[in-house]
Amino acid sequence: MNRVEETRYPEFIVSGTPREMGRQLGEQAGELVRRFCEIALDSANRMACVSIEEAHRVSAESMKHASRYAPNLMEEFVGIAEAAKVSPLDLMLAQVRNQFTDDLENACTSFSASREFTLDGGGLLAQTWDADPALDEVTIVLTRRPLGKPAYLSVGQAGLIGYMGVNEGGIGCAVNTLPAPSRGVGVPHYFSLRRIFEQSTLADAVEVLSQAYRAIPVNIMMATPEGPANIEATPEQVYLLRHPDYLVHTNHCLHKDLVPLNEHFEELCQSYSRLPRMTKLVEASNSRIGLEAIAEMFQDHDNFPGSICRHANPEDPVHGFIQTVFAMIIEPEKGLLHISRGTPCSAPFETYCIQSC
Repeated sequence: MNRVEETRYPEFIVSGTPREMGRQLGEQAGELVRRFCEIALDSANRMACVSIEEAHRVSAESMKHASRYAPNLMEEFVGIAEAAKVSPLDLMLAQVRNQFTDDLENACTSFSASREFTLDGGGLLAQTWDADPALDEVTIVLTRRPLGKPAYLSVGQAGLIGYMGVNEGGIGCAVNTLPAPSRGVGVPHYFSLRRIFEQSTLADAVEVLSQAYRAIPVNIMMATPEGPANIEATPEQVYLLRHPDYLVHTNHCLHKDLVPLNEHFEELCQSYSRLPRMTKLVEASNSRIGLEAIAEMFQDHDNFPGSICRHANPEDPVHGFIQTVFAMIIEPEKGLLHISRGTPCSAPFETYCIQSC
């Protein structure tokens, strides 16, 4: 990926009722929301040759599931669409674009560490986000301050109802693609992820995810007040992985009940080699891990082109366009999000705060 000239993502803050927050985001970032909707349709067409009629059918049915699951978030969603001047179906398409095909188009390496395993004793959550570089232009950092719920700092595409980040209670989430069975419609995982950020404990996070009629599988690496956790969720079941020190995940199933699924899905972007490589780097640290150590691990090019720091590979006609669009490191107890806009080998990590820095 070519290094972008601007090293920080655009930043926005919204607050108030769900409808008010939606309208504020649509007013502030309307151009980016509209552009994201265009990219989402292009992506669906490229990966699955989806007609606009089929895209809107899946969007409409998924919208019904989301409305039942999280009516408050649908209020915010409608506010975004109103103020950004996009149709709700087109905005929902941006939430469901990964429900059209099993040919998944992003891959990531994630890591979560306990207080005891980190240099400053506050825990860490980190991930490379390997995806289509076209999404860089519509990526933002957003702080939401909803009435009666935890403030929440996230990085993701303008118009998503929720994505990776951290809330003021120390709940942090990173999201990986998990190749596993899926179904065509259901609650988009951005809605269930957003509900996780409304929680304050790991048990409550697992419960709200379990309540969703999920359309696709997802892996969620977490930082929680109870320590590191990893959720592997299929449309039917939610599985929890724990470790007292640290967890690493790439893009294949690790829970013993799900491991057999790996035989039925093509390996995504050298997932099987990235997992032991990241684990080896963590183990080789021989000490508590801090921000600099994680940033250095994310620059690793071992096994290129299937490296942790991922670059374009013209020899791969399916996934060769995927690059590390950004990498993030979260300090959950401080409410800090450090992001490299571009590959971490070429772009600096900039700091964003859930409170004013």
